[in-house]
Amino acid sequence: HTHTPTHTPGPSSVIHTQRKQAVVLNGFKMAATFPAQAHAVRRLVASSQQLVVLTGAGISTDSGIPDYRSPGRPPHKPTNHSEFMRNERARHRYWARSMIGYPVISKATPNAAHAMLAAFEQQTGRLHRIVTQNVDDLHQRAGSARVTCLHGTMNVVRCMECTARYSREVIQGSLESLNASLAAEAHRRFQLQSVRPDGDMDLDADLLSGFRAPMCFECGGVLKPAVVFFGDNCEPPIAENSFRAVDECDALLVVGTSLTVYSAFRLVRRALARLGPSRVAVLNRGPTRADQEVDEGLRINDAIVPNLRFVLQPL
Repeated sequence: HTHTPTHTPGPSSVIHTQRKQAVVLNGFKMAATFPAQAHAVRRLVASSQQLVVLTGAGISTDSGIPDYRSPGRPPHKPTNHSEFMRNERARHRYWARSMIGYPVISKATPNAAHAMLAAFEQQTGRLHRIVTQNVDDLHQRAGSARVTCLHGTMNVVRCMECTARYSREVIQGSLESLNASLAAEAHRRFQLQSVRPDGDMDLDADLLSGFRAPMCFECGGVLKPAVVFFGDNCEPPIAENSFRAVDECDALLVVGTSLTVYSAFRLVRRALARLGPSRVAVLNRGPTRADQEVDEGLRINDAIVPNLRFVLQPL
């Protein structure tokens, strides 16, 4: 008789252990392999009564909206708020690009990830709030009711002088009628991968000559989409709403964001300071700004939809 010594795996090998788990995908039961991190995040979600989910552009890529920072994406110089406000050429450049890019974003529909979060909210009552950096309104269109849009919405345009507000569809019609030939030529050269999540995109410089920007129908003032541009701050009531959500939650799940933007990263830091690293989890394809601060066992670096479906299922 020989004794086989038992081996107790250390923490690092436990973290990377792959486990087979039968899950239901679209009504069909199938075996899928999920890392130990996914099981840990699923236990965290199951234990939460006041879950806050912080989302970014990565959750909308399956809706056909490219994100900012995936591998292979071209470098992106965001529209600067102060430059937009003081420089007419900067405004023309933004509106010309947005005229072409906006229809792509406006036609996008919620994907499985948006639908799963809406269903989780409606069926469990345990989703305290979604705080999203996205301006595409896809969470609301999927049926989520408790949504804070940290960076605004691209579907509203407002006058910076008289505060009149317009539907982006109305402004789109104005843009296309003022610039019919430019719109036709830009669409001819158009490439989907050049569109960004806020509807902005790169346009050839020759298309900008002669461009006419829309003005406020009420006072002739400068129009700006109701989104937070680079160098601008979140509106104070929105920022306060996001802080309150994090202060009231008992767990934070980050989905589809690299957390490069400080207005989102500071929410993660706030949750870590209040709840500790055992109550904050990250699901993102690629590295994030919080990787050194979040527990490695609660970080999933993988595809969003299958892992989100798995971690939202009851134990």
